[in-house]
Amino acid sequence: MDQRLFEAARTGNTEHLHNLLKDYPLLLDTVALAGGENPLHNACIVGHIDFARELIKLKREFAEELNQDGLTPLHIASANGNMEIVKLLLNLDHNLCQITGREQTVPLHYAAIKGRVRVITELIAASPDCVTDFTARNETALHLAVKKYQFEAFKVLLEHLKKLKKEDVLNKRDDQGNTILHIAVSKRQYEVVKLLLREQVIPRSAVEVNSSNEGGLTPLDVLGLFQSEAGEREIEEMLKEAGAMRARDLRSTSQETVVHVNEQNRSRSPAKQLLDYFKYDTIKDSPSSVRNTLLVLAVLIATATYQAVLSPTGGAWQDDGNNNGTHHTAGESIMGYHNPKSYRVFLICNSVGFFTSLHMINFLTVGFPMRLELQVSMTSLVFTYNTCMIAIAPRLSTLFIVVSVVMPFVAPIVTVGVRNYLKAPKFEIPFINRVV
Repeated sequence: MDQRLFEAARTGNTEHLHNLLKDYPLLLDTVALAGGENPLHNACIVGHIDFARELIKLKREFAEELNQDGLTPLHIASANGNMEIVKLLLNLDHNLCQITGREQTVPLHYAAIKGRVRVITELIAASPDCVTDFTARNETALHLAVKKYQFEAFKVLLEHLKKLKKEDVLNKRDDQGNTILHIAVSKRQYEVVKLLLREQVIPRSAVEVNSSNEGGLTPLDVLGLFQSEAGEREIEEMLKEAGAMRARDLRSTSQETVVHVNEQNRSRSPAKQLLDYFKYDTIKDSPSSVRNTLLVLAVLIATATYQAVLSPTGGAWQDDGNNNGTHHTAGESIMGYHNPKSYRVFLICNSVGFFTSLHMINFLTVGFPMRLELQVSMTSLVFTYNTCMIAIAPRLSTLFIVVSVVMPFVAPIVTVGVRNYLKAPKFEIPFINRVV
């Protein structure tokens, strides 16, 4: 790179830059053709925001280029914690967060290594997916933050994982098979282990405490590799409290479980074995697959119950008239005239199924994109259902109309209340002897 251009970037002298361009209009193009370091890299190293802004106006492509160390200007600004330049580059293009540099690192990795908390927040806000990016060594930003003892950076990253519902990143393994918990334990980082296992930010179940690395060691095994150090006893207690085991104990437990299961299978009938095979299993069935299955079932129930109202059992009257001295109107249910009590029971049960299925769909789609539009559609479906039900039911009482209107709001409350009641622990009140 031209020495005069380098000096202008080092000092942040925009006037000198424009003078150079007057004398050499193709100077920036020449630098771009040469590759490697460009003036924007230097401006980011020193932190000259005005010079960087001017360079981007003149040569936008500089923001995407890698220098000889495999770093973009955003990598450098993120490592240095220069918020103004970071914001400038992100406003230019959010995709700069995803450009990989040396060893497949992204700017978030450098921000985590250096503990740049504000930069981390800015980068994730611009590109949430970068929190799941990993290096050539399969290290995420959380791995790097723990390895470099950047606890505040790790805590911020953990909070963002929870907001983005990406807790599975916590169990990502590096090229040595180590999870974040392995690294935290090996470095005796008590605060990190406590944050992972004490449910302060995330559920304890989100962290695999018995994951084995390439050496076949669990986090509890890693803790015993070194001589006793400060905080080791507390870490061991937290691990065991969370269900952590040593690899040898884990293997023996697994073998005992397999033997026990095989013995049970031999004693069961083929029909019972088939039922157990297809039964829901919290280990082999992922939450996402279960949610998808529930969504399909809820949609099928909503469709069937809605169709049952549109096409009532026994059909509908085709014209106005009298039947055994009772006047009927075209479009009203025939069953409602001949067997009104059974028809009311049908409508109540059908409505319970319909509104409960809509509640399931609403609950299972929390966090989905375009959820507002989905809720508007379901609200419209509720109104059309109630309108159709009231229109086809003959001599429908006012009470039943009120029930049909209130039920969409009552169904979610009742299901939550019943579920909480059934799962609530039941305590027996001990008998207390009184001395009179």
